Amino acid sequence: MAFLALVAFGYLLGSCPWGYWLVRLFEHEDIRTVGSGNIGATNVWRTYGRRLGLPVVVLDILKGYIPALLGMLFVSPHHLAGICAGGAAMLGHWRPIFLRFAKGGKMVATCGGVFFGVAPWVALSAGVVWLATFLLVRYASIASILAGIALPVFAAIYGYPLSVILFGAGAAAAILFLHRANLRRLRAGTESRFHFRRAAPSA
Repeated sequence: MAFLALVAFGYLLGSCPWGYWLVRLFEHEDIRTVGSGNIGATNVWRTYGRRLGLPVVVLDILKGYIPALLGMLFVSPHHLAGICAGGAAMLGHWRPIFLRFAKGGKMVATCGGVFFGVAPWVALSAGVVWLATFLLVRYASIASILAGIALPVFAAIYGYPLSVILFGAGAAAAILFLHRANLRRLRAGTESRFHFRRAAPSA
């Protein structure tokens, strides 16, 4: 019962569309109608700057971290409970119930939060991969894909249980799938590089 309750909690917490809510609250706009149309932190930061982008990053990480950590601390088997609760949060981020299951974010920040709860060394190492790639090429999509691919690799290197390795592989596949449009734009040379300053408003 505790296991199922934690998974349900993870999905509900993951379904909190912070990018959508914060933009609605402070800018009175629908984030889905601007920029890339995504509710995640990258689109919020690119469109409205760090004032809203940074809180969305933190909140999206926390909604993966909290249920995963609770699973690790209080529900047995620990890694499996953390993975399932965190995976439910990722699913909620992708298809949030509070947006009537409409398309949500691409799960990258939430996935990072899950791994901080379940396998912190994997999260830190993949985070370094993301940051180094991003600083080098300034494409958040490439950084996210490479960091996702690094998850099962680092999980194996650090000797985490098979469940963590398989979860990392599944997360990498999901991140790759959700970035397929970005990959098409990269091949076409139309993918936008990330800038820390807010984009100039369109006419």
